[in-house]
Amino acid sequence: MQYLYDEGGRRYLDAFAGIVTVSCGHCHPEVNDAIVKQTNLLQHTTTIYLNQAVADFAEALAQKMPGNLKVVYFVNSGGEANDMALMMARLYTGNYDVIALRNAYHGLSSATMGLNGQRIYKHGVPQGFGIHHALNPHPYRGCFGSDGPKYAADVAEIIQTSTSGRVAGFFAETFQGVGGAVELAPGYLPIVYETVRKAGGLCIADEVQTAFGRLGSHYWGFETQGVIPDIVTLAKGLGNGLPVAAVVTTPEIASVLSRALHFNTFGGNPVCSAGGHAVLRVLDKEKRQQHCAEVGTYLLQRLNELKGKYDVIGDVRGRGLMIGVELVRDRQTKEPAKEETADVHEKMKDLGVLIGKGGMYGNVFRIKPPMCFTKEDADFLVDVMDYTMSKM
Repeated sequence: MQYLYDEGGRRYLDAFAGIVTVSCGHCHPEVNDAIVKQTNLLQHTTTIYLNQAVADFAEALAQKMPGNLKVVYFVNSGGEANDMALMMARLYTGNYDVIALRNAYHGLSSATMGLNGQRIYKHGVPQGFGIHHALNPHPYRGCFGSDGPKYAADVAEIIQTSTSGRVAGFFAETFQGVGGAVELAPGYLPIVYETVRKAGGLCIADEVQTAFGRLGSHYWGFETQGVIPDIVTLAKGLGNGLPVAAVVTTPEIASVLSRALHFNTFGGNPVCSAGGHAVLRVLDKEKRQQHCAEVGTYLLQRLNELKGKYDVIGDVRGRGLMIGVELVRDRQTKEPAKEETADVHEKMKDLGVLIGKGGMYGNVFRIKPPMCFTKEDADFLVDVMDYTMSKM
């Protein structure tokens, strides 16, 4: 579930969930049972032979989506899903230019690498053709604070100054994950979506880390800003550790793939489909969205108490069980405390707590545990962080 054990039997509290992937919990019995049952029945066949597992999974996932987001394509990873969404947007609109955000992360294929807005995830190869990066609507570090409309104006300016005036689409995580648990400034997406659609583009929501109730307040991250995307990409928590991802869109947009053959050898694999379907059932049955809201609120409260105790904590942010703790050397200048973050990160691991770290400067703790994480686990995590910081 939320615990891992080393070869000597020592227990670790997993507060990073295999990089926000283990949604139900490690070795969840209902998910495991579904995987074993399907493995014994049929381990693999491609979607050129329709099987009930992939059809049932697609139907269950589409039923969770708002509006006309009813067509599901299965692939193997979040990066592959974003790669496909990028291609679909360009095919459907007939336009090429795409807008993404600084500080974003969307994968490491040659196409998605160009969408990324962090140097560390950009290798020295040709990339990013036709991709323009807008100001990041970062409430803590952004130049306009929490003023979403001011950041949104930058997207309109990019379209007017750096494109033909017509774009293929706009890519954004609704809650930046690798970038350090950054919730986009309030009011940002509604304005940007309207601007992009007027310029002929599609709006793509990268929900790879934010979906399935992890945020507590909503099942999908885009719901926090009251928008409905044209394409949604999913992965990570969808499979609870299985290599499964999805692109969900409308029938009209999906039709562009009928112009040529679309094929994916492992996308829609029966075992991954059975496991993913079980994940959706378990999250509903165990009321994990409500659980994330309750436990996440408690954890944020305890972390804010810790912020009052240690000046090195510059910001505590997040929703549900998607939380960031940013360390700085000076709260006024917000100088990143990268080395201090790495030191605390390693010492917490030695004391039995696994958390992630990220952000543009590597100074943000990423706390995104399996969604069965409890208030007792939250207390243990904060107590270990408290103890470790007291020894700095």
